[in-house]
Amino acid sequence: MAAVSESQASALAVALERVGDRWSLLVVEALLGGPRRFGELATAVPGIAPNVLTDRLRRLTRAGVLVARPYARRPVRYEYALTAEGLELAVVIRALAAWGTRWAGSGEGSRHDLCGTPLEVRSWCPTCREVVAAEPVGSAGSLEEVAL
Repeated sequence: MAAVSESQASALAVALERVGDRWSLLVVEALLGGPRRFGELATAVPGIAPNVLTDRLRRLTRAGVLVARPYARRPVRYEYALTAEGLELAVVIRALAAWGTRWAGSGEGSRHDLCGTPLEVRSWCPTCREVVAAEPVGSAGSLEEVAL
């Protein structure tokens, strides 16, 4: 049974500091299909207040997850797009959506655009060329037995 190392915990803490709130991930998800303007994002992320959207766009831009490109000069208006770093969050968002679908019974997970099959998110070891199964946490012995 593998314990979570301090470096893994601190790496997760760093990631959560940058994108670990509900609205940030929903904004990133809305941008996975391509660049959008503020109004389009406000529509694509139901329930987000304009001031919260403004704050998340600024934070994500400062964090290097998004890039803001001006499309109008007077007044200055921006279009937002994911950076390469931001695009890497797609797998995280898919994993969370799959988890939500499985355990909360809400929504539908991502599907393959070509054939419509639900996508699966798996951990892969490129050295061993094997899918790595989830390991039990703590001393409970199985994932189902872990109480939070």
